Amino acid sequence: MINIGLLGCGTVGGGVVKLLAKNQEIIAKKTGAEIMIKKVLERDQQKCLQIGIDHSMIVSRVEDIIDDDAIDIVVELIGGIEPAYSFITAAMNKGKHVVTANKDLIAIKGKELFDTAQANNVDFYFEASVAGGIPIIYPLKQSLAGNHIEEVIGILNGTTNYILTKMSQEGRDYNEVLYEAQALGYAESDPTADVGGLDAARKIAILSSIAFNSRVTLDDVYVEGITAITPRDIQYARELGYVVKLLAIAKEVDGKIQARVHPAFIPFNHPLAFVNDVFNAVFVRGDAVGEIMHYGRGAGEMPTASAVLGDIIEVGRNMAYHTSARIGCTCYEEKVILTISELNAQYYIRMTVTDRPGVLAGIAGVFGNNDVSIASVLQKTSRENMAELILITHTVKEKDLQDSLTVLKGMSIVGEINNVVRLEG
Repeated sequence: MINIGLLGCGTVGGGVVKLLAKNQEIIAKKTGAEIMIKKVLERDQQKCLQIGIDHSMIVSRVEDIIDDDAIDIVVELIGGIEPAYSFITAAMNKGKHVVTANKDLIAIKGKELFDTAQANNVDFYFEASVAGGIPIIYPLKQSLAGNHIEEVIGILNGTTNYILTKMSQEGRDYNEVLYEAQALGYAESDPTADVGGLDAARKIAILSSIAFNSRVTLDDVYVEGITAITPRDIQYARELGYVVKLLAIAKEVDGKIQARVHPAFIPFNHPLAFVNDVFNAVFVRGDAVGEIMHYGRGAGEMPTASAVLGDIIEVGRNMAYHTSARIGCTCYEEKVILTISELNAQYYIRMTVTDRPGVLAGIAGVFGNNDVSIASVLQKTSRENMAELILITHTVKEKDLQDSLTVLKGMSIVGEINNVVRLEG
């Protein structure tokens, strides 16, 4: 018998309870021992009672779980940094294995947690912290361990992917689709972490650390959200052969790590271009395996519960057979993290300028003085003596592009730099 102490009985916690009950016989056979939830920490007892948790199992003090020697695995599903960090640390110090879905905590306090797990010789698994039900952490740690991973690119936030999909397919405005996403439960009442890119940034920090064997934290990731993307940008992207996605991108460049989250134009034929609505995907390139992509539901009660149960089963097998099969923390290197100013990329630039002879030459001169080479220029509309220009650059350094834009913003011939979006793939 393997006993679980469950911290939190919300959406994911409830899914774990339901899935364990539904597939208990299969899970026991795969684990080599019966898995039972012994105690649940939850303030709102009604949540637990509604899904069949007996009143006697519900506790209001975490010590009732931490100090219970009969509990083998603590499953943390309350989220946030504190008190989750203190609870997990206390559990490990008591010799308990830990499974979590807490991306915030791992992206910020990962090193401390891995060190505590190693010091206490316990397992610490977190598959559900990235991309919900999509298996990606285990493949990176185990299945692809023989590869030198070159890049990991993901659509890691279902809310923003839903918004951009609706804007692209239906030509609707950002705010209108956001309200719809909130009404459908895809977006929170405060959607800042999603639409601002922070949710995806936490996830790519975790994947970067695993892929490149060097610690990457949330503070190391450049973050830019989707709030500036307009139907006009999406329309022009389509005309140029691209779709717009919020991408979480991690690459190793000359032994240095580049980690960033921002909207990007990707070609129609890129595998990630076909990932729509609330679905997530992670595209990986390794020197041996080549290109692979993991696709599925990145959030939700049962997909995330699936990942949590997978970790519980593996920890249970480790206990049943007195072993620990998974490779642990692999951040044994200290690679330099590149800043966004060092990025080399192509760019889409939409600007409004005075519609008169010589303007384009003046703009081209500014770009040329800053080593920014223009691949194509389109003049789209003319209104009240103003013209809209669409420029695509060749591959240039971000710093040089930003220097150019700073000069252009101060010129009388430039009405507004409407948007700048990086090209990827």
